[in-house]
Amino acid sequence: MPYRRLPNTDQARLRTLRKAVAEHGRHANINELTVSFKLMNDAKVFLNNFEKTLVLYQQALDAQVSANKNYQHVLKNARLYISHFIQVLNLSVTRNEIKSEHKTYYGLEPDNYSVPDLTTEGTLLHWGKNLIEGESERLRNGGSPMYNPTIAKVKVHYDIFREYKTNQKVYQQNTARYLDIVANMRNEGDVIIQDIWNEVEAKFQHLPPYERLKQCQNYGLIYYYRKGEKELTPASNTETFSITADLY
Repeated sequence: MPYRRLPNTDQARLRTLRKAVAEHGRHANINELTVSFKLMNDAKVFLNNFEKTLVLYQQALDAQVSANKNYQHVLKNARLYISHFIQVLNLSVTRNEIKSEHKTYYGLEPDNYSVPDLTTEGTLLHWGKNLIEGESERLRNGGSPMYNPTIAKVKVHYDIFREYKTNQKVYQQNTARYLDIVANMRNEGDVIIQDIWNEVEAKFQHLPPYERLKQCQNYGLIYYYRKGEKELTPASNTETFSITADLY
């Protein structure tokens, strides 16, 4: 006895509903309808909305992926310039061009010549801000500007990074919003599909096994054979048979 199982992907849901709607449309006489008019109308409305929502979700996801490629490049540049500025600052201190205690303007320890952790976006934001404010403070106290890179160059890449980070967050939120909508719609769609399947099976329950199976499949019902189970053939119409309903 083959058993039915609800579709478990969005594309499978679409195929199932499209097939049911198409088969329903082949029967113009209301007396021949296998599925109730109200249920099929609900299915059509849902199918239309689900298709549009999936398109919007995919567009949002594509936009996020595309923007992320540019964001990774911007992120890399910001990390490079921030790291380079700190290294040059430490070299200037080593050459006695800048006093070691002036490193405190940047939030750096005077005797620590290692580059701080810059692996996360948060640390980049932290140290970029520290460097910009620290260089400004050192210059106000009579210091000479650093070069290669200048703080102006660091600030350019830091500001671009902050802007892209904000935009990327918007892309992620937009994608997540549509994903939540799709996830909520799946439950509604599964209920509609199951109701259609129940009505279809009830309509054809009087038919012989193989014919019943084929009629149900025309409406998008999905059946699976268990391991070692004998498949239905036209000859099965003379055998005792029942279809196991979906329990999910």
